Amino acid sequence: MNALTKSAVPAALVELPVQGMTCASCVGRVERALRKVPGVQDAVVNLATEKASLRLADPLQAQAVVPAAIAAVEKAGYAVPQRRFDLQVGGMTCASCVGRVERALKKVPGVQSASVNLATERASVEASEGTDLQALIAAIAKAGYEAAPVAGAGDSAAQRQAAERAALRRSLIFAAVVALPVFLLEMGGHMVPAFHHWIAGTLGTQNSWYLQFALTAIVLFGPGRRFFEKGVPALLRGAPDMNSLVAVGTSAAFAYSVVATFAPHWLPEGTVNVYYEAAAVIVALILLGRFMEARAKGNTSEAIRRLVQLQARTARVRRDGTVQELDIAQVRAGDVIEVRPGERIAVDGEVLEGSSFVDESMISGEPVPVGKTAGAEVVGGTVNQNGALAFRATKVGADTLLAQIIRMVEQAQGSKLPIQALVDRITMWFVPAVMAAALLTFAAWLIWGPSPALSFALVNAVAVLIIACPCAMGLATPTSIMVGTGRAAQMGVLLRKGEALQQLRDARVVAVDKTGTLTKGRPELTDLLLAEGFERGAVLAQVAAVEDRSEHPIARAIVAAARARGLDIPAVQSFESVTGFGVRAMVDGSRVEIGADRFMRELGLGVDGFAADAARLGDEGKTPLYAAIDGRLAAMIAVADPIKPTTRAAIDALHALGLKVAMVTGDNRRTAEAIARQLGIDEVVAEVLPGGKVDAVRRLKAEHGILAYVGDGINDAPALAEADVGMAIGTGTDIAIEAADVVLMSGDLGGVPRAIALSKATMKNIRQNLFWAFAYNVALIPVAAGLLYPVNGTLLSPVFAAGAMALSSVFVLSNALRLKRFRP
Repeated sequence: MNALTKSAVPAALVELPVQGMTCASCVGRVERALRKVPGVQDAVVNLATEKASLRLADPLQAQAVVPAAIAAVEKAGYAVPQRRFDLQVGGMTCASCVGRVERALKKVPGVQSASVNLATERASVEASEGTDLQALIAAIAKAGYEAAPVAGAGDSAAQRQAAERAALRRSLIFAAVVALPVFLLEMGGHMVPAFHHWIAGTLGTQNSWYLQFALTAIVLFGPGRRFFEKGVPALLRGAPDMNSLVAVGTSAAFAYSVVATFAPHWLPEGTVNVYYEAAAVIVALILLGRFMEARAKGNTSEAIRRLVQLQARTARVRRDGTVQELDIAQVRAGDVIEVRPGERIAVDGEVLEGSSFVDESMISGEPVPVGKTAGAEVVGGTVNQNGALAFRATKVGADTLLAQIIRMVEQAQGSKLPIQALVDRITMWFVPAVMAAALLTFAAWLIWGPSPALSFALVNAVAVLIIACPCAMGLATPTSIMVGTGRAAQMGVLLRKGEALQQLRDARVVAVDKTGTLTKGRPELTDLLLAEGFERGAVLAQVAAVEDRSEHPIARAIVAAARARGLDIPAVQSFESVTGFGVRAMVDGSRVEIGADRFMRELGLGVDGFAADAARLGDEGKTPLYAAIDGRLAAMIAVADPIKPTTRAAIDALHALGLKVAMVTGDNRRTAEAIARQLGIDEVVAEVLPGGKVDAVRRLKAEHGILAYVGDGINDAPALAEADVGMAIGTGTDIAIEAADVVLMSGDLGGVPRAIALSKATMKNIRQNLFWAFAYNVALIPVAAGLLYPVNGTLLSPVFAAGAMALSSVFVLSNALRLKRFRP
């Protein structure tokens, strides 16, 4: 979708990069596909440059034609490479600003989609490989906002937010100090008659009005200038926003008061009043709301800041025969890094020397430290505890797991849920509708209102303008997403796509892979049952000695068990593999033979003594092996892929949430059903290839509804992509993680019920926020317009309207922040 941005190129010409073409027939195929797209006059494809030049019938239709052209190229079997732009957008104050920036970005040729988030103040743009960044920035500037590329998740965003809060705090204090005398001079007399008489007798009413004029002008053209600088240009462009509402409301009150002060004869008799206090106090109250919003928004992005703070600043690196303290940016893959007790591990790596326990709770959500010895992997950002380690750096900079986590959390926090589409459509028309309502209010009071009708008309129209700010609407969804995804990251659940938050809430069935998801993913010795007269350690050492000659996973599990018990594995002589039966060898002068029951019968040994235990192991999905020593049956051995200790509790938690659980595995049916019985799994789909897993996912979706699939292997990637929500075990393969919507960093199934419970809590929080934001406006706009005046004489002062408007935004933000305390 690359738009040509050079001035020499005609406006009706658009270029698309096309990948996958290999010959002239490919060129012809792409050209034919593009020429069929409505709005494309002509298409010329160049194989050498791998670009397609489109001449459009109407340049203004590029926004619609370009996505259709991309779809046509992809349908023809080729690819249009995409690029993601992340922009920091300044100057947005309400939900209508979000829609305006999105529309401006989508008009840039080459842009396929644009999503703007008010809470994070960021725009995410999907465009073609060659789309010009400056064209995007210029489009935002033309819409009346500032934009700059996001450099990364450093301290710059936090510093910018801190500077904004400091500026708002200064403006708020100044406005409050100056507005207070105005409020006291005008409203004090209404509340305390004696004070009114004292002002009239000392300062004089006219002099009081002069003083109020001067102080209010200072407030409006000092701290309040920001509303005019943003609001008036937006109004002139025909795209009013919240700033426009404030600017029109306060300037109307101020202008009317100025006329009453300096040219009262211009006003009808009985309407000469001043409303300086309304203009001044409204500015102060809205600045208070903005300041509280800024503080709360800073708290919503706390998860990102905490992750950034986990990054080490320096590392002790072995170079040129010495240990040097280097900045983290100077560390290279392959460097050997030393870590002392209590220090933070700088980058990802593999332990070479030493042993210690490492606190990995920041990536897994699990508080128990993990033992590390030579060969173990360590993750940057985790904390070394009681021992010294030396490790080789394997991933540095943006490739570390922590950097990837930060990117995933940022992308999820900037996502838009499907529920937000409705909110955006409403808020785009909300501000113009409010201005129309204010005009109708003014006209209705001027025509039918009691005397002084002009004063009533002005005050009520200003109240409507001020109370109807759509800030709360714009913040309702993104703030909950920010806090919810941040809390999820702290619990070891990374949402790669924010949409998963909404879909998880509606999940009806969870399909899980077996190996590596329900189980540990590696065989372990689970049972060693001895015949009479044999000693456990001696038998295990001799069996391990024979199996040490084999690379089979079962053999490796037996050897690992012997070494874990500290047994010395003796030497082996005359090793022999007996095809179809087992293996035999001489160990310390003893003949050791290992195999299935048929091998024992071949040797003339009965296994009936182990029959009951063999049946039990079979029901547990384990396959028994037998060992004979010097012609006597010595032991029955079972090796299996053990179930993770947390799996049963996770399955029970999913059932408690009302979900069905299905196992989809390539393993044999007997083993799968045995594990399903142990765990209480509702349905088993066994002995399926990767394509069969996809078919199983489709069938389960059709039968039960929205489905979440949990897996960890390469063979799970197609099923993860097919599921409504794909959830990858974080200890699994990179391919599975890339195909997933959610990554469970803890490596166990317990993250699934945690993620679903958090999804339900977040969506409930969003619904509360939206209800409050919309109900507030629906209820109070008619009150501000004076609908209750004929009933009981109730009118809403513009000052109270400003206070209520500020409180609505603060309420929404405070409600979203409650998710920080979520416990599954």
